[in-house]
Amino acid sequence: MDFLKGVGVSPGIAIGRVFLKEDIAIEIKNETIQNPEEEIKRFKDAIEKSKQQLQELYEYALKKVGKHEAQVFTAHTMILEDEELIEKVNEKIRTEFKNVEWALKEVTDEFIKLFEEMDNEYLKERALDIRDVTLRMLRNLSGIEDHSLVLLKEPAVVVAKDLTPSDTAQMDKDKVIGFITEEGGKTSHSAIIARSLEIPAVAGLSGITSQVKHGDMVAFDGSEGKVYIHPDEKTIKHFKEKKERYEQRIQLFEQLKNSEAITKDNIRLEVACNIGSPADVDRVIEKNADGIGLFRSEFLYMNRNDFPSEEEQFDAYKTVAQKMKEKPVVIRTFDIGGDKELSYLDFPKEMNPFLGCRAIRFCLERIDLFKTQLRAILRASAFGNIKMMFPMISIFDELVQAKQILEEVKESLRNEGIAFNEKMEVGMMMETPSAALLADLFAKHVDFFSIGTNDLIQYTLAVDRLNPHVSHLYSPYNPSVLRSIKNIIDAAHKENVWVGMCGEAASDPKLVPVLIGMGLDEFSMNPASVLEVKWMIRQHSREEMKAVAEQVLKFATADEIERFLESNDNIHLF
Repeated sequence: MDFLKGVGVSPGIAIGRVFLKEDIAIEIKNETIQNPEEEIKRFKDAIEKSKQQLQELYEYALKKVGKHEAQVFTAHTMILEDEELIEKVNEKIRTEFKNVEWALKEVTDEFIKLFEEMDNEYLKERALDIRDVTLRMLRNLSGIEDHSLVLLKEPAVVVAKDLTPSDTAQMDKDKVIGFITEEGGKTSHSAIIARSLEIPAVAGLSGITSQVKHGDMVAFDGSEGKVYIHPDEKTIKHFKEKKERYEQRIQLFEQLKNSEAITKDNIRLEVACNIGSPADVDRVIEKNADGIGLFRSEFLYMNRNDFPSEEEQFDAYKTVAQKMKEKPVVIRTFDIGGDKELSYLDFPKEMNPFLGCRAIRFCLERIDLFKTQLRAILRASAFGNIKMMFPMISIFDELVQAKQILEEVKESLRNEGIAFNEKMEVGMMMETPSAALLADLFAKHVDFFSIGTNDLIQYTLAVDRLNPHVSHLYSPYNPSVLRSIKNIIDAAHKENVWVGMCGEAASDPKLVPVLIGMGLDEFSMNPASVLEVKWMIRQHSREEMKAVAEQVLKFATADEIERFLESNDNIHLF
C-alpha cells in the first residue's frame, strides 16, 4: 500500500482517527484610527493579557513536561517585552494612524521574514515563536478564545500545518495518540516535547492537511516517518501487530529498570543520561540511569535577559548533584555559539558560526564568565559526585589554558575557605577531528573523554547537520567517523582514561554493539532510551563484538556498514 514520507521525530506506533487542527482565521483590517493613544492602550492591555496566559502555560508545562521544555514560554514572554518590537508597533500607530492589529501584523511580519531567511535551521524555527506570540496577541485583541488541544474529547492523531509550543505544551497524552505536521523537524519545539511525552510524531509532511479530513483513519511509525492514509485491513493488522511488539518491547525494557548494564561476558558498562536543567533529573531517576553523562549547562543561560549569577548556577548544579546522590554528574561548561545564541549577548555575525567563536573559544575570550561558572561547579562538587568537561577542544593550547584558569579558580576558593572536591575529575569533549587525531596526547592530561558524535560527524564529514541539501551525507556509520571513535577509545585506554559518548549515536541500537566491541565505557542519552540500551548491552559480549567492530572498520562506505549491521546474526536487534 502507498504511503507518504515525512521525517520521523518521535518513536512509537499510532493508529487512529484524524483530528484536523485548523487555526481560526482572524480577519485583520487596515483601518485609519482617530485616537492613537487609545490603540496603544489596547496594545498594552493585549500584551499584559498574553503575558498572563503565558505564565499559566509555563506553570502547566513545568508540571507536565519539565523546566527545559516549559522555558519556551519564558522566551515568548521575552518577545512580548522586546523594546524594539513594542516601539515599532507604537510608532506605526502614532505616525501612520494605523489600528493596532494591522500595525502589529506588519511589524511582526518583518521579524518573521528576517528569521525565515536565515541559513541556520534552529534560528529559522524561531520564526514560529514570533508567529505564535503574534497569533496570541491578535486573538486577545479580537476577543477570540484560544483554540486549544485541551478541548480534544476522544483519542486522535492530530494533523496540523504546524503545532505551536502553546499547542504541544497542553497536549494530553491520553488524548493525543500521535501527531503529523507539514512543517518542523527534529529540532522543532513540537518534536522535542513529543519525545518528552513519548508521543509518536512525524514532521515535514508537505500537503498533509489538504489530503486528510476529520475522522479519516491513519497509521504511522514515528521512527520511520511513513504515514498511511485510509490504511486497508491488511495494513491496519500489520500496524496493530507492530504496536503490540513495540509495547511488549517497552514492557520488557521496564523489567530492566533495576538491572545493571552488564555484558554477557560480565563487563559492567555505564548507561547515563543527557539533561538540560535540574527539572530533567526526575526522569533520569525514574529510569534508574547510572548517572548524568552530559549536563548541558548552556540551557541555564538561555531564555532569559542576562547571564545567570554564580549563586543561580551553584544552586542548579548542587540540586542535581544532591538528587543524584553518589551517582556521577558530568557538567559540560557552557557551549554557546553555533546554533545557540543568547538574545542579551551581541555575538559577532559570522559566515560560519559552527567554525567560529563558540564553546571553549568563547569561554577563553570571556574569562570573567568562564570563571563564574567554574566557581559554581567547584562549589557544587562538595555536595555530590560532580565531574566537569570542556567542550569543542580543537588544539592542545585550549586545554592547557582552560585547566590553568580552573587552577586559578581553585586557588581563589582555597584562599576564601570555600569547600570543593579537590579530586574532582576533569575531562574534555572529543568532537573535532583535530582532537581525535591528538587523542594520545590529550589522554595524558585529562581524567576522561566524552565523545560528542553530533559535532564529530559534522566536522569530520564537513557536513552542516541542519542543512537539508547535504544532510544525506551526515551519517554515524561513516567509516571515517567510526575509525575516529576507535582511535579515541584506544588512545584513552592506554593511559587508563575512561571514555563516554553523549551524542545521538550512543543510543543507536545498531551501533551500540559496535561501541561495546570498541571498548566504550559509558553511554549517555535521552532518558527515554536508557532501558533499551541496557537491554542491548545485556544481549552481547564484548569479546564477540570486538570481531564485529574489526569487520566494520574494514568497510569503505556507510551503506555497507549499515547493511552489515542489519544482517549480522551476532547482533541482536529487537
